[in-house]
Amino acid sequence: MKQNSSIKSVETKGVEELVRAFQAFQAGEVRFMIAFRHPSADDAYCLMRLLWHDVPRVARQMGVTFSAPIHSHFIYDRGIPLWAGRWVGWLYAKLGGTPIQRGKVDRPGLKSARSLFAQGQFPLAAAPEGGNNGHTEIVSPLEPGIAQFGFWCVEDLQKAQRPEQVMIIPLGIRYKYLTPPWGAIAQLLRTLEQDLGLDPAPELTPPTSSGTAEIITQLYPRLLRLGRHLLARMEAYYADFYHRPLPESEQNIDTLDGTALAKRLQALLDTALQVAESFFKLPGKGNTIDRCRRIEQAGWDWIYRQELSHPQQLSAVDQGLADRVAEEAALRMWHMRLVEGFVAVTGQYVSQKPTVERFAETLLLVRDTITLIKGESPFPRPQLGPQVAQLTVGAPISVSDRWDDYRQGRRQAVANLTEALQMALQGLIAA
Repeated sequence: MKQNSSIKSVETKGVEELVRAFQAFQAGEVRFMIAFRHPSADDAYCLMRLLWHDVPRVARQMGVTFSAPIHSHFIYDRGIPLWAGRWVGWLYAKLGGTPIQRGKVDRPGLKSARSLFAQGQFPLAAAPEGGNNGHTEIVSPLEPGIAQFGFWCVEDLQKAQRPEQVMIIPLGIRYKYLTPPWGAIAQLLRTLEQDLGLDPAPELTPPTSSGTAEIITQLYPRLLRLGRHLLARMEAYYADFYHRPLPESEQNIDTLDGTALAKRLQALLDTALQVAESFFKLPGKGNTIDRCRRIEQAGWDWIYRQELSHPQQLSAVDQGLADRVAEEAALRMWHMRLVEGFVAVTGQYVSQKPTVERFAETLLLVRDTITLIKGESPFPRPQLGPQVAQLTVGAPISVSDRWDDYRQGRRQAVANLTEALQMALQGLIAA
């Protein structure tokens, strides 16, 4: 299993679909993309485990032999090496990855990914949600790029007079705790309460029965209290220091239920994005993810400027000014980072289905925000307990069969394919 991770085992279903797809790929019959859910930073490890271990294992059971290693090219955010280190970009390139610059039209990145889909040695893998959303059981709105790549691949194959069919294979990924880590959850909750200066809550009372419902009855009010007070502090922060009062903040925060809390949270997130957008002179259009990516790209354009590619040639004054610009950009991007963690928050995620997984995911998102506010990196996250990753391969979605629809109306065809993929991914994690 992966070292320094809470993932202790990986369970897979429907791997036969991938075996058949790889067999057809190597026979020159299909080109396909694996569109995988992205709830966690561990997803890439799970995908490698699936391709390198489980697909060959199931292929042997099916009597299928392959003529080449089972692997995939993959699309990754160009910004990852900027914050994770240059060596990550080197590693991703060696593994067959291709970067794409989100938040702007990256023609070289789009061209590279398009070429790999139609001509690469391996199939292509990508996360249609873009970034990970921290929720095992919520699929964020998908970006239309995956569907567009599919239609481009059909177009490229037809121009080259090649017979392959094009399809997208959805892959659901979810995580479950082997044993509910309520003790670690209660300790993290207490630590966050202390960070907010809240009065200490009573110790967790051991359950008398199976546990989950009884423990959540004890802990959920504390989670709500934590969220309410954090929200109130941030509303006051933006009102007092950025002169952006939120009208709803006059309501009594202690009486808010999950629905009202989520509404107030969305207003706060919009305000945080406006603060960053006003600094970079950006339009506040599009959904939350689009706005985050636009802010992120603007920040990187300030920090990683082309004219600074040879810093040894800068004078001391120019270097000092460049550092100052980078600091200013990083400070404004901080507001966007706060928003990123809450793009999928609904306010009813725990109450609708009170499980240890949903409780822990929500608590960890709150913890990430508090950590950012404290000026620290939220990574690596604390490991609350050992987990199992559950991967489910869905039925292939034919892109070739939708080609006539695409020729009649490209935008609608892309939207329809994106919706079909969204429903498929949601169905794979609903069980």
